[in-house]
Amino acid sequence: MPKVFLKTYGCQMNERDSEQVLRDLTSRGYTLADTEADADVVLLNTCSVRDMAEQKAIGKMGMLSRLRAGKPEMVFGFLGCMAQSRGAELVRDIGHVDLVVGTQKFHKVADYVEELVSRRRALRDSLMDEPRFSIVDTGEEPGSQETIREHVLEERQCTAFVSIMQGCNMHCTFCIVPSTRGAERSRKISEIIREVEDLAQKGVREVTLLGQIVNLYGRHEFEKVNGISPFVQLLEAVHAVEGIDRIRFTSPHPIGFKPDLVEAFGRLPKLMPHVHLPLQSGSDRLLKQMHRGYTTAKYEALTNALRAANPGIALTTDVIVGFPGETDEDYALTREFVQRIGFDNAFVFRYSPRKDTPAATMEEQLPESVKEARNQDLLAVFDTMAKERNEALVGTNVQILCEGPSRNNAERLSGRTPGNKIVILEGGQRHIGQIFDVRITRSSGFTLYGDPAVL
Repeated sequence: MPKVFLKTYGCQMNERDSEQVLRDLTSRGYTLADTEADADVVLLNTCSVRDMAEQKAIGKMGMLSRLRAGKPEMVFGFLGCMAQSRGAELVRDIGHVDLVVGTQKFHKVADYVEELVSRRRALRDSLMDEPRFSIVDTGEEPGSQETIREHVLEERQCTAFVSIMQGCNMHCTFCIVPSTRGAERSRKISEIIREVEDLAQKGVREVTLLGQIVNLYGRHEFEKVNGISPFVQLLEAVHAVEGIDRIRFTSPHPIGFKPDLVEAFGRLPKLMPHVHLPLQSGSDRLLKQMHRGYTTAKYEALTNALRAANPGIALTTDVIVGFPGETDEDYALTREFVQRIGFDNAFVFRYSPRKDTPAATMEEQLPESVKEARNQDLLAVFDTMAKERNEALVGTNVQILCEGPSRNNAERLSGRTPGNKIVILEGGQRHIGQIFDVRITRSSGFTLYGDPAVL
């Protein structure tokens, strides 16, 4: 069977979608290639949130065209958000692209790959020319949210992503996601729990629930029960799964934090005390133009409520700088606001116009030089806060789940605290998959280093 190479751009949702595609292909006998040059099939799972992500994927695919000269039967494909957004134009504009599959058709990828591989091999064996043949599928499919449910687990893997919903109905003026991912649609709790139970039986101890606006899960499909929202019902059901010791979720929206969800951080011990809470701007004027649905006062009240429910909770965020019309005063408000809230870490993005979004046609688009200056300045603010919070942990004991070798040094191990901070430590195979205390010995700013306090 052919070898497949799959590169993923973007968020955890994309990572989870790629895992499903690889599972479908390997279950049919395909093997994974270490490099593009070793592969018979090369797939790029793409992101459209920012223009840079699209350009990286397009540039990568362009460089891969040279491989077909030595292996004319190779198959090249785009998957995911950019594929959904651009569709057939990718085949038209990039001469060697054979496959374009959108966000609701990941479960069809294996079928399409096999069809393309079969046709190319038949063409090679017949020594005949044939008009270019490609497959483009970006259509909607009811029930597609139920198709991302199976996993490819590595040996001793103890964490896993679980997709619980697809799509978004928020229509923030800067965001292309509603058009690339479609409307909100949620999986049944029973199906999600079946998946989580299977993961637990295979040794997974921590699951991260995924959705575009994850804490709005089930609001259109399922009813509240005794005043408890569908999302909190799901958290309670996952909490009851034997073998699962840690629960996380991403990414939520501030408007989805109702009292029952805030309260859950104080009563569900398996729910890890970390919330990634996108802010986007500290200017109420810009929040209104972004259609975010909250003010800075409401956002601050939410952070206070979360900290009251669980005083040790870690808060991280997203901020956009350079949104159309952002003045020096707007940016100063953002800078002051994030310092007042006090975040553990953040992602800062320069505004990037996305096609067919209202913000792309707004007046007062800012020059890149202004965006870059504000980006670097705000990154420095967040870096200072992150370093201070990490330094405060030096000399203390923290609990981690040891996930395996460190990405940057395979001789060391890596784990995460309940607040989602990375800890690097010395250790052996016996530590992997275990939850234990470590003594934090030093901080490099963003990474903590520790020694096992037990084991």
